[in-house]
Amino acid sequence: MILMRRAVAIMIWNVLLWTVGVLALVPATFPVAAATRTIEPDPVPMVMIPAGPFKMGSEDGKGREDERPQRDIYLDTFAIDQVEVTNERYLAFVKATGHRNPPNPYGSGFLHDATGIEQLPVVQVTWYDAKAYCAWAKKRLPTEAEWEKAARGTDGRLYPWGNDPPSPKRANFDREWEGEKTMHPVGALSAGDSPYGVKDMSGNAREWVEDWYDPDYYKHAPDRNPKGPAKGVVRSIRGGSWHSPMWDIGVASRGRGGFALQTHGTGFRCAKSVEGPDGAK
Repeated sequence: MILMRRAVAIMIWNVLLWTVGVLALVPATFPVAAATRTIEPDPVPMVMIPAGPFKMGSEDGKGREDERPQRDIYLDTFAIDQVEVTNERYLAFVKATGHRNPPNPYGSGFLHDATGIEQLPVVQVTWYDAKAYCAWAKKRLPTEAEWEKAARGTDGRLYPWGNDPPSPKRANFDREWEGEKTMHPVGALSAGDSPYGVKDMSGNAREWVEDWYDPDYYKHAPDRNPKGPAKGVVRSIRGGSWHSPMWDIGVASRGRGGFALQTHGTGFRCAKSVEGPDGAK
């Protein structure tokens, strides 16, 4: 009996040593919040945003009235594209589905060729265009709350990188139109990344989100997984663009636009619910 107990103890000890050895080989490059995955047919990295609360909106006396009050909002786990949808990716969608081409912001007519502008964010897309793309990619548009949490993390910071003022190394903003030189390739300004490693959440291209826009929504929105008003007239836009002034590219800043709005400063990125114990139900 004693010999059997010793044998079992030795076996358990060896298993523990093997387990520790295997875990030591697993790279710890990314925290859980920054884990990425891709989804066909749109193989762009998606960043996993963990479940939990965050501070949404602006404090009293700061920002615009439609950004207040600031509240603690709980979100289930979700994933969001690490970068904005590019011209290259969008034209792949157009080719695969027969969806209409967007107007060409760099010339006349419609955009048919992404040569030289492959990695610039697609713009001149309507809310319906953005929604159709995300559906094709087996994703969806992010909610305002999801977009803001991915941009600012949980500490209530003013910008994706923290509270320091914007600079050209962190964001592409407050510029005049210079054709193909206006916007940066997606992900080019790593100094402006959010706490989760999501890129270009301030400036470059503004981004459509799912929600109807309501200037008073924050006053009565649910504290858990808010999805915006049940109805409205215009949709919300977040993030500011290459043309936005410094005060309009903060993570709490809200914009809005009609369904048919197409501007050379508005694009989008996609999100996806995550099934599981701590994910969206």
